Amino acid sequence: MISIFTLTSPLHDKATVDAVTREFLDSLGLEYSFKGDDFSDYGSDLSLIYVRTGGTEGLFKELLPTLQGLSRQTILLLTSGKSNSLAASMEILSYLRREGQRGEILHGSPAYIRSRLEAVSRIKTARRSLEYTTLGIVGHPSDWLISSDFDRETIFDRLGINLQYIPMEEFMEEYSSLTDDLQRSREATGEAYMGSSTAVKQAVPGAFRLYEAFRTLVSEYGLSGLTVRCFDLLGSVHNTGCLALARLNSEGIVAGCEGDVPAMLSMMIGRAVTGVSGFQANPSRIDPESGEMVFSHCTVPLDMVSSFKLDTHFESGIGVGIRGHIPEGPVTVFKVAGDLSRHFACEGELIRNEAKPDLCRTQVVVRLPAGAASYFLTDPIGNHHIILPGHVAAELEELLK
Repeated sequence: MISIFTLTSPLHDKATVDAVTREFLDSLGLEYSFKGDDFSDYGSDLSLIYVRTGGTEGLFKELLPTLQGLSRQTILLLTSGKSNSLAASMEILSYLRREGQRGEILHGSPAYIRSRLEAVSRIKTARRSLEYTTLGIVGHPSDWLISSDFDRETIFDRLGINLQYIPMEEFMEEYSSLTDDLQRSREATGEAYMGSSTAVKQAVPGAFRLYEAFRTLVSEYGLSGLTVRCFDLLGSVHNTGCLALARLNSEGIVAGCEGDVPAMLSMMIGRAVTGVSGFQANPSRIDPESGEMVFSHCTVPLDMVSSFKLDTHFESGIGVGIRGHIPEGPVTVFKVAGDLSRHFACEGELIRNEAKPDLCRTQVVVRLPAGAASYFLTDPIGNHHIILPGHVAAELEELLK
């Protein structure tokens, strides 16, 4: 439901303003609740402030602290184009920007305003899905992620996401309390298990046991996602987390590799916007002239692929890796910095899958605008990037305003 609040100068004739209000709001074709100048439940629904007349800038300035106490949502200023409504809204928006607040003027044809409200409503829903969620960091980030630090307070203040550190020792205790279940692991991997090598078949029960241990942590801590220092598993259990993370992602639990918190955040934001999984991958090769890039990793969400095979982990040659086939089509490459100070969102096309022997097991070729290569080669946000299905850069930009 949309709630419409009003700002009106006392200098204007009330009956005339009310008549213009009815005519304007009826023209929009919206379902709404008219609140007038009673802002007591501002922010409980998608809230618009209809600036009905000029001369309301001072009223808004006095009102702003109350609005900030009621809601963190972007302030939406609705204008009719009459009685200096737009001019006042521009002054108000300029003031908001100066104060470091988010705002937008909704002005134009009824069809345009409805379209913008539909988009804003989707982003509001996405933001709410992030608020008060908890993401786990199982073990410290991998040693080689030297630029992938993060700001816990900023992440919570801006997105409402809490980060929970979980010692690797705690995870290993949980893993040790479980036993391998060959039957369940075979059922979970189906035809992929039957077509794999003997070494991989032998590793599948342990890989599935890792999944069950992660699932326990998800339940105990109420996690919506996690990232794990997965390379430690190569030595401690002689296996990999690739299958476990692939399965968790397919179940709606964001699951990332190498303890990379910015990558996990990017996956979480991507899921909030699109409702589907994202592929955390290494940029492996770039053609700056054509804009074609190869992205690869040894795990991929099972709900993103049309088919998959089981293989070993690329770097170590042990455990269980996933060689998935992601359908060709539109994609968005996305990454946020760990302090949310900047982000990259670029739309392109996934044009083919590959299976080169010298790269991680799932490999996709994405064609981006040729100019995008400059970002990767001169100013990247770390290593890992997230491949999201569909063209969703505008929605990601909207959420991160």
